[in-house]
Amino acid sequence: MQKEQSMVSVREGGAIAKKQLALRDHLWPGAGTYVWDRKAHKGFTTIPKTMPLILRIMDEMTKGAPVSSTYMTLWCSTWDNGFVQVVKPSEMAFASGFGGQRGEHTWAGRMKKLEELHFISLKAGKAGPMTHALIHNPHLVLRWHHENKSTGLMEASYNALIALALDVGAMDLFPTPAPAVPPAPPPPARTAAEVFGALPPLPTGASPSSPTDDGAA
Repeated sequence: MQKEQSMVSVREGGAIAKKQLALRDHLWPGAGTYVWDRKAHKGFTTIPKTMPLILRIMDEMTKGAPVSSTYMTLWCSTWDNGFVQVVKPSEMAFASGFGGQRGEHTWAGRMKKLEELHFISLKAGKAGPMTHALIHNPHLVLRWHHENKSTGLMEASYNALIALALDVGAMDLFPTPAPAVPPAPPPPARTAAEVFGALPPLPTGASPSSPTDDGAA
């Protein structure tokens, strides 16, 4: 079922993209020469269309210590494999918006917060305790937080995420329904002997169609 929904979403997305491209070229003739195209330019990453709401929810869950810029910097450092090697923490901190003497310290605090909320996992290496980072599927993480009623998760924002996920076909945000269990087949028919047991043997000389008449002369 989920595979069928994904295929439908891909087909619908292709039709929408064609319509939008036609409208764009009508409004801005020749726009294709001066817009960024991932098929023509190198140095890109892939992100879910739900990312703006994911980032909003993250910051709501870490009120007073937003983590979205740190998370987005990590995401843009992957090669579409969910894995980041943080060789130069100071550069990661700067790209995340944290500069000055305490920039790297602040960035490290945001990284720890992302790990506490299960958005990432960290492993130590040559650059320190945060050398290696694994980015978990944010849809699965947020679904877990919703199921566990985590503190800071705003219902309105999560519902907006659900609506957008349905619009773009991001079905990984929804639990996979358990396969229907077919009913058990009926038992095979049984003979009367199997149901009631074997019949007792007939008396000697008796006929099953002519019972003995004790009153006959």
